[in-house]
Amino acid sequence: MSSVLIRDAVIVTMNGEGEIVRGDVYIEGNRISAIGPGLRQEADQVIEAVGKVLLPGFVQTHIHLCQTLFRGRADDLELIDWLRERIWPLEAAHSEGSVYISALLGIGELIRGGTTTILDMETVHHTDSAFRAIEASGIRAIAGKVMMDHGSEVPLALQEKTEDSLRESVRLLEKWHGAAEGRIQYAFCPRFVVSCTEELLVGVRDLSEKYGVLVHTHASENREEIAIVEAERGHRNVVYLDRIGLAGPNLVLAHSIWLDDEEKRIIRERGVKVTHCPASNLKLASGVAEVPALLEAGIPVGLGADGAPCNNNLNMFQEMRLAAFVQKVKHGPTVMNARSVLRMATMGGAEVLGMQGEIGSVEVGKLADLQLLDLEEFHAFPSYDADWYSRIVYAAQAGDVDTVLVDGRVVMEGKNVLTIDKKRTLEEADRELRELLARIG
Repeated sequence: MSSVLIRDAVIVTMNGEGEIVRGDVYIEGNRISAIGPGLRQEADQVIEAVGKVLLPGFVQTHIHLCQTLFRGRADDLELIDWLRERIWPLEAAHSEGSVYISALLGIGELIRGGTTTILDMETVHHTDSAFRAIEASGIRAIAGKVMMDHGSEVPLALQEKTEDSLRESVRLLEKWHGAAEGRIQYAFCPRFVVSCTEELLVGVRDLSEKYGVLVHTHASENREEIAIVEAERGHRNVVYLDRIGLAGPNLVLAHSIWLDDEEKRIIRERGVKVTHCPASNLKLASGVAEVPALLEAGIPVGLGADGAPCNNNLNMFQEMRLAAFVQKVKHGPTVMNARSVLRMATMGGAEVLGMQGEIGSVEVGKLADLQLLDLEEFHAFPSYDADWYSRIVYAAQAGDVDTVLVDGRVVMEGKNVLTIDKKRTLEEADRELRELLARIG
């Protein structure tokens, strides 16, 4: 069993007591086994962290790795046009190679910015390629193929038969769920009600219950989307999902911006989880989710960057700042303080994924998913009598992340991602995109 000793860091634990201590962290295998000053355990690897801040790795609860290759190719559109005119045609042209490199490109950016766990929704085909990139990179992920069996404006290459979509999802689950010694898990990912038949959604409900895995879908992101669902199904998104039995503790809803009181009640009473994507919601002009009210109601809310074409970064530092700032405009400066926002990015995300007992804080017994920040920079000073939450949320940048561990393994050191060949990945990203665009014609 390998071991790592991180010495003399400021440890922002994000535990229940909100402790911030100076000391060491000792890791055996993939778990934290000791925290305290002056630890004397022998270790295979020692990381000197004097002047650095140690905190949990970020947990991003809504990502589309398959879309990273499309960064900058779908700007300045609202959601439905963004999907129909740009994203769906691009996804339809994906190959095994382009999905793999798109995922690797996204994961490199995520690790570089301190993200150690993601909830990822892929495209209809070639999902094995994304899982291979996840496995090779060392990131922790819950991921699944997107499911689409409805909609006249969906490209032919993305149109599935209901039984084929369910069958392929199960095949992927049985192959990848629990892979990489449990670092990889599966989730069923129907895209949203607009592109899914009721038969498919009911099938997902039953399979989720059978296998005990998450269901991840978009809901109430855009008012046009809600109007389409009401016209076709006779109910708003969350009410409809509840009526067919999908609203429950295994359901994670991306966005949830335009909720009425009944939908909020259903989410709270059924134990549904929500993921907030402020940069994406602002760029697509979708709106601003009522996050303070959701948190006040005890609803678990995580943060995610969404996909590169609607952001255009996968940067949790950006998401934290925006999550705080957009609410302050409406509710006043005391709402969404730095500590509460950092919790959303760590323990809050872990709760959304049902993994709060394993990740999201620096505590003995938890998985060693950690990041070290080097805040010895102009933009993060002065440091005297520092409010660490403020420095991390309001001042720090993704470029300040120095070292990242996932599952006790150092995947980035000295700001260099060790598990991904950066030069080759960037070169192949351009080549794969050029070939993908040629397939569209």
